[in-house]
Order: sequence, then structure tokens, then C-alpha cells
Amino acid sequence: MAQQDYYAVLGVERGAAPEDIRRAYRRKAKEHHPDVNADDPDANVRIKQINEAYEILKDPQKRAAYDRYGHAGVRGTGGGAPPGSVDIGDLGDLFEQVFGFGTRGRGAPRPRSGPTPERGADMRARVTLDLEEAAFGVTSSVDVVRRETCDDCEGVGAAEGSKPVPCSQCDGTGQVRKVQQSVIGSFVNVHTCPHCQGQGFAIENPCPSCMGRGRTQRPRTLEVDVPAGVERGIQIRLTGEGEHGRYGGPPGDLFIAIDVKPHPRFRRDGNDLHVEVRLNPADAALGAQIPVPSLDGEQSVRVPSGTQSGDALRVPGLGVPRLRGIGRGDLVVTTVVATPEKLTREQRELMEKLRDTLPSAEVIEQDRGSFWNRVRERFT
Repeated sequence: MAQQDYYAVLGVERGAAPEDIRRAYRRKAKEHHPDVNADDPDANVRIKQINEAYEILKDPQKRAAYDRYGHAGVRGTGGGAPPGSVDIGDLGDLFEQVFGFGTRGRGAPRPRSGPTPERGADMRARVTLDLEEAAFGVTSSVDVVRRETCDDCEGVGAAEGSKPVPCSQCDGTGQVRKVQQSVIGSFVNVHTCPHCQGQGFAIENPCPSCMGRGRTQRPRTLEVDVPAGVERGIQIRLTGEGEHGRYGGPPGDLFIAIDVKPHPRFRRDGNDLHVEVRLNPADAALGAQIPVPSLDGEQSVRVPSGTQSGDALRVPGLGVPRLRGIGRGDLVVTTVVATPEKLTREQRELMEKLRDTLPSAEVIEQDRGSFWNRVRERFT
């Protein structure tokens, strides 16, 4: 863009007062703003010149340097306003005059000083444990592949010696504005810039390591402390161990789902453990002290005389530790009276003698007095 005299751009004299410069800027911005001149391809060029001139002349120090040295006196001072921008102090009045409504209190879209930080995505993984590990806790390893900040460009996405530049489509604002006419007036539609996805910056020279993305895929092995008492379906969150954020944003979290393999002996029900034990008819009838497996090793459990198949013996405190609680569940021992299939001659003789002393088989009568039997009889 060719440099022009800033006073001529605003149409004021060199000795103009600050208020005259302000009024001239508002008049010029209103007349040449791209939203008003959507069909004029030179509108962007003119508004750039107007903004640049106002940024210099409204500042006493920059104006003094310009008056003394010309454009060379303000080069590199950041006086040139980004394309398409309007001074925030004037934007509300300007849009109220042009479109019939203002933007006071909401602020105007301004070119961004840098990409907006974005939080990293959460991740999920799964850990499969043995029953003993789930019951008493364990430190387990989990393998993940996550996106981490690129070491070469430090997450910027630009190659060494370069940096992101303002997006040419939205002039660094991250928004694309379009004026539409209707029967009730003019409206400005604001959309996220499709070129920079709303960031306001573009990568002209991308980093070769991450191809401009600012992050790279990396495999990691993480250690997770599984507390005692977890069960299938429980999730453990590792804060900050998800994907790294973009442009300095915070990382996401890693959620680890717990799975527990079936056990050949035990069945878990909440914090209780169930185990089945076969008894011979003599131990069931006479009672006995029998060995029973548990997560703490073999235990000796007293079986009372007259025990039947399906009877449950509860041993307190030998179940699973309570998650986020105190104490443990119980070990529930279910008895199964096993009838011998093969007997020695001596065992048969003993069983025959025993049979002669026991009652013969008898039919078990239904309890006619029960509620459900009365209902059944009524309908049959």
C-alpha cells in the first residue's frame, strides 16, 4: 500500500485540533468502511489508510514524530491499525449511524494479539485387573498415544525464524462480516472465518516437525495408582494427562475405565465374595472344620451339623475392602453336599447300615396356607 500524507488521508490541516482529527476520522470511516462498500474492491485499501493515519495522528508523541520526520519517524511503532478495524471508541456511534443500531457495551471485533489458547481433548483408556488387584489396589501401567506440544516450534506451528501472521481473509479478527439488505434495514452477519477457523492467524511457513499443527503424536506409558476396592465400570481420572492444549492452553484429562477378569473360584457381589464348597454327607451331617479359600489365603471354617446343600456360611471381614470407606465385606461360603458316585465295599456296607437307621423317602407336601398357594388355588 502506497504511503500517503496522513493529514491528507483524513482531510485535515496540519495544525488541526485533536477533536477535529477525531471527527474527520469518524466521517471517513463511516464513508469508506468495507461493510458499507461491500461491492467496492478498493474499500479495504482506503480503510487501511484511514485507520493507519488516525492511529498516528491521535497519539501526541507519534504525531510529533511524524511532523518532524515523516513516515520514517513512526515506522515500526505499531501505529498502523490492522486491516478493516475501527477504533473501538468510535465503533458504537459509527454502526448506530450507518445501520441503526450500536455495539456499546459489547466491544468491537479487534485483531487478536495471538492465537486463542485451547484446552486439550480428554482421552480414555482401559485397564484390566485380576480380582486380587482390584480388591487390594495396585500400580498399573497404561499405554496411550496422545498429541503433545511440538518441541521444535513450542506449539506455535511456524518454522524456526518465522511466526504466524494475521489471516488475510479476516484481517486478524477471526470473523468474516457481511452486510445484507432487508425491508427493515441493513444487517451485519458475522461468521467464523473459514480460512483460519476463527484464530485470526495463518501459518505461512509451517514447522516441518508438526506440519503447522503445533502438536505431534507421541506414545506414552503412564502409571496409575488403582485404589483398593475398585470394581468393573469404575473410572479413574488422571488430571492433566490428556492431550496437550493448543497455543498454551491447558491439557485435557485421561479417564481410565477399570475392567476385572472373572475369577475361577470367587464371585463378587458388591463388597462380598461368594465361594462354593463341596461337603461329603458325613461332614454335612456331623459337622466339621473345613478349609475354605479366601483372598487372604486358606481359612478354617466351622460347618455345623445338619448342613444342607445351598446353606450359606458368612465369614465377616474376608471380602473386598470398601472403596472410599472403612472395613471389608464378608466371605459367603455356600455348601454343596456331594453324593458319592462310587463306593468301596466297606463304604457300601456302612452306608447300608446307616440307611437302615434313617427315615425312608417321603413326599414333601406343599404349604397350602401360604399366600401364593391360596392365590394359585383360587384361579385353578
